[in-house]
Amino acid sequence: MNGIEAIAAALGVVNVLLVVRRSLWNYPFGLAMVALYFFVFFDARLYSDALLQIFFFAVQLYGWWAWARADRADDRHILVERLAGRERAWWAGGILLAAAAWGTAMASLTDAAAPHVDGGIAVASVAAQILQSRRKVECWWLWIAVDLAAIPLFLSRGLAVTAALYGIFLVLALLGLREWQRKVVQA
Repeated sequence: MNGIEAIAAALGVVNVLLVVRRSLWNYPFGLAMVALYFFVFFDARLYSDALLQIFFFAVQLYGWWAWARADRADDRHILVERLAGRERAWWAGGILLAAAAWGTAMASLTDAAAPHVDGGIAVASVAAQILQSRRKVECWWLWIAVDLAAIPLFLSRGLAVTAALYGIFLVLALLGLREWQRKVVQA
């Protein structure tokens, strides 16, 4: 699986670099990456992450559609915005509840290798991807948390290339947060 993992990782780097730059062209790379990562995670018995790739594929299509219709700062860059305070609270509460429920379900229904950590990463990733598709700056805070949790998990499962990728994703998420905060639409 190392060859597929390496290709998926390379596609992921290009994908996130283009997201940081607010480029619509991130989506073809993202679609290819998540399709390959489904098999990588399934093989590693990280079932929440494998299922997450199916969700990511669908939400990547939605994001591509939404970004194609979004307001633009110029010919190449979409506009971004922040969540309102109350929206942030609802998202945070929903993520915590969903992560607890999903992790518990994976622990009792499967032989998942790390059901609670994997489940928490999956739920936070779902929220981050939805917020990213909606062009919300807060997606980057979630991606940072996901990356920090995912790196040790992937190392524990022998997915060194993917752990390294998430290290790169962490750096890119920090850059994305900085870039999007500088470009946010002021309400």
